[in-house]
Amino acid sequence: MANRRATLRRETGETKIVVSLTLDGTGVYEVNTGNGMLDHLLAQLARHSLMDITIHADRDASGWHHVTEDVGIMLGRALREALGDGEGIRRMGHAIVPLDEALAMVAVDLSGRGHATLDIPWIGEQVEALPVEVISHLLESFAVEARINLHARVLAGQNNHHIAEAVFKALAKSLRDAVEVDSRQRGVPSTKGTVSS
Repeated sequence: MANRRATLRRETGETKIVVSLTLDGTGVYEVNTGNGMLDHLLAQLARHSLMDITIHADRDASGWHHVTEDVGIMLGRALREALGDGEGIRRMGHAIVPLDEALAMVAVDLSGRGHATLDIPWIGEQVEALPVEVISHLLESFAVEARINLHARVLAGQNNHHIAEAVFKALAKSLRDAVEVDSRQRGVPSTKGTVSS
């Protein structure tokens, strides 16, 4: 199996982002976006997926939309690059994760087709200092750029922090299963012969 990792950089007039991702890691993370809640969610993603993730982001002064979107874009591209042709992977994964009163369900298919369906009934407009709409946008950007099918549904929840964290932990557990190499899998897990496009 090839070395499944990627390091990517993106610099625009709005952000500077560096993302490193190792699929076969131990959940080590170093995340600095300037927003504590965003850092916390990305740390959960690394820790519970067992992917090693490093993210450093500098942003303009226009709020959190640009940096959150660009982190999603770059994290998605890094996942896609690290996957390569997807030979031997399980491809699909799902998880149901509770956090106190919140309960989130996530399913992913590393199909080569980017799509996100999100059913997240946020309570109000913020999670700590992070607008909830940018969290949803990060997930959408991640799915499109990683070219994965992502479904996330919150089944219960009254606290935005708990809702967001449950979603990211469920995403992490789903990705952990989907990227895992299956010793019984021969070749690319697709009848069309590719999960790259």
